[in-house]
Amino acid sequence: PEDDRMLIDRLSRNVQIGLSSLWAHKLRSGLTTLGIVFGVASVICMLAIGEGLSYEARAQIQRLGSNNIIIRSVKPPATQQVQSTAGPGPSVLQYGLTYADVERIATTVPSVRVIVPSREIRKDIRFYNRSVEGTAVGTVPWYPAITGGRVVAGRFITTTDMRSAANVCVLSRSLVSELGGLHDPLNDVVRVGTDPYRVVGILDTGGPVQAGGPEASSRAGRELYIPLSAARQRFGELIVERQAGSMTMERVELHEAIAQVADSDQVLKTAEVVEVLLKRSHEKRDYEMIVPLQLLLEKERVKRLYNIVLGLMAAISLLVGGIGIMNIMLASVSERTPEIGIRRAIGAKKRDILTQFLTETILLSGLGGLVGILLGVSMPRLITYMTAMTTIVTAWAILLAFGISALVGLVFGYYPALRAANMDPIVALRHE
Repeated sequence: PEDDRMLIDRLSRNVQIGLSSLWAHKLRSGLTTLGIVFGVASVICMLAIGEGLSYEARAQIQRLGSNNIIIRSVKPPATQQVQSTAGPGPSVLQYGLTYADVERIATTVPSVRVIVPSREIRKDIRFYNRSVEGTAVGTVPWYPAITGGRVVAGRFITTTDMRSAANVCVLSRSLVSELGGLHDPLNDVVRVGTDPYRVVGILDTGGPVQAGGPEASSRAGRELYIPLSAARQRFGELIVERQAGSMTMERVELHEAIAQVADSDQVLKTAEVVEVLLKRSHEKRDYEMIVPLQLLLEKERVKRLYNIVLGLMAAISLLVGGIGIMNIMLASVSERTPEIGIRRAIGAKKRDILTQFLTETILLSGLGGLVGILLGVSMPRLITYMTAMTTIVTAWAILLAFGISALVGLVFGYYPALRAANMDPIVALRHE
């Protein structure tokens, strides 16, 4: 116990002497620690941004469904377009997913547990005197269970609605906000184009998910869901667009199909099988496949590369800070040579001198680390405030950054401390 008290007293004296030495050269000490400050702040900020990106990626993939395979119809390039004509009328461009594709995937791929087909029709949606351009999505009753949607009022489409092609609809929560008004839409009537539909429910989709490219993201949040049978019966499969006196006609059976795989380990293999099936029945590339799990893996890879690049930048800052500390401690050893000679003459051992100067360097880097932590915690908040980017500061990031700053002080301060400890006392006393 007495030895422990002596050790504590010795360390306490070393800390006091070190603080006094640093305080005697406040400006020099402050400038020296800038490299450590910015290095530590960079480490924390980099890890916070990386964690934020990872969180957003996981949240987006969770909304898309990590076990899902999303297939969307895509208009093929002009060189691959095949026009069909029915009589003397205008030609019709036919492309995209078909009901036969969905049936083939459901019956021939055993790992697919369930598949959700859907068809999208751009229409004006009117509720009382408010009208917005939205998307009528013809789909099936199990759509919310596969896409992660949540019915917050009323109900979703049922099999009875499907069989009778009923004029019922479910509004997305975002569309309800867009339509506004003082009326509760539940059990009321909205018009899709000119057709009336009774609102039977409201669906919370969890926010727009940009899985289908810019075209899909532009209409995200303005969906109205109707039975797929009703969409097929009332809107047909022919899309007619008139622009500047010209008319184009396209035939698309389905715009999207979501296949859910029973086992997450089989997702990538199942995607390959589905790709083979679609290639056999589609001569032209008129579809795209989105595998959320694959997207997550890719984003994790990008995050690792991002962390490596920023980590190297932070390491350079810490290296510069460490060199600054070594430089200032070498100057301090030179200035305090007579003091070192006196201490050695009155009985101080080499280890005492070594410990004294190491204590000062660790204090210098540690104080710089504390300031860097304050700056590193503040910067992600500022980034979030200015750019709305998600940043997450974790406790282990702070501990890692502070540990690195202390290690930098120890590594770069060891040589000056060793030089001071190995100084000849007689030479040191004669130094002027």
